[in-house]
Amino acid sequence: MSVVTIQPQKITLTSQLPGRTSAYRIAEIRPQVSGLILKRLFTEGSEVKAGQVLYEIDPAPFQATLDNARAALRRAEANLPSISARAQRFKELLADKAVSQQDYDDAAGAQEQIEADIASWKAQVETARINLAYTKVTAPISGRIGRSSVTDGAVVTAYQPVSLSTIQQLDPIYVDVPQSTSDLLRLRRRMEDGHLNRDGGDQNKVSLVLEDNSSYPQEGTLQFRDVSVDPTTGSVILRMVFPNPKGVLLPEMFVRALVKEGVNEQAILVPQQGVLRNPKGEPYAMVVDGAGKVDMKMLTLEREIGDKWLVTAGLAAGDRVIVEGVQILQMLRPGVSVTVKAEPFKEGGSPPPAAVSQPATAAK
Repeated sequence: MSVVTIQPQKITLTSQLPGRTSAYRIAEIRPQVSGLILKRLFTEGSEVKAGQVLYEIDPAPFQATLDNARAALRRAEANLPSISARAQRFKELLADKAVSQQDYDDAAGAQEQIEADIASWKAQVETARINLAYTKVTAPISGRIGRSSVTDGAVVTAYQPVSLSTIQQLDPIYVDVPQSTSDLLRLRRRMEDGHLNRDGGDQNKVSLVLEDNSSYPQEGTLQFRDVSVDPTTGSVILRMVFPNPKGVLLPEMFVRALVKEGVNEQAILVPQQGVLRNPKGEPYAMVVDGAGKVDMKMLTLEREIGDKWLVTAGLAAGDRVIVEGVQILQMLRPGVSVTVKAEPFKEGGSPPPAAVSQPATAAK
């Protein structure tokens, strides 16, 4: 009769969660002034840099407005010296009663008026200068730009609802995956009970599996868990950040993230061939006690890890689980004496790989 002696071992538990990628930053390009598009200055689908000119709007009317404001400013500034001198003379003459108070007040008011006009025209010059600069529509961020919604010769309006194009920063890139609140509560409960710990600096590291089941070569980082629950799915969003220097990951791509839950220092693993189920579907294992007799133990299973089950209740260190063929196991009954011929392998060696499926249905 072949058995396996159970020994606790240290394993890192992970969850495989499906999700989708999303751009790190998105900028919709809209004009800030109205006018005629003279030229599109980028190639659709190319990489653009922040500050790069994308569209050129006809600058002629804005240049004329700027020139007009500058001329009015110079005119106001030219009138200021004579009006200021007049007000100063009237102030001196007022002390000798050579002019009336009204004449001085009129001169002082004219000076303040011209100073206000100068300030107003300076503001208009600055506004005209800003609007002229807006005729060159630039990229606010670096990234990959999509198709253009307008061509040369199109008329656009300031802050129009339809964007001219969209820039997406894809390096790095976000991966958003949902995690059910039941799993989240289970993890917290296990950590509080001491079954899991999150010690170590690599607990926030995340791996990625692509749609073709290949592994993404770059490792990502778990950035945060959302603070609100989606009422339609009963889940929270985990946001991760992955480097994407070669542009392999594109927005809205389906991926699977391997998220590290924690480290189980005393994990009990049993080969799957040693676990049976009764008519109710409850898992159990047949063990051999110290007297060589068979005993049945009901199990609580958490999940599959490779070709083994992670057992959370029912087995303890030193238990000898029978892993003979299924037909022989099903014929065994508690209390039957058996002879242990060999132990094909012992638990407690090097931990198995941490690639883990979703939690298995466990017997309560």
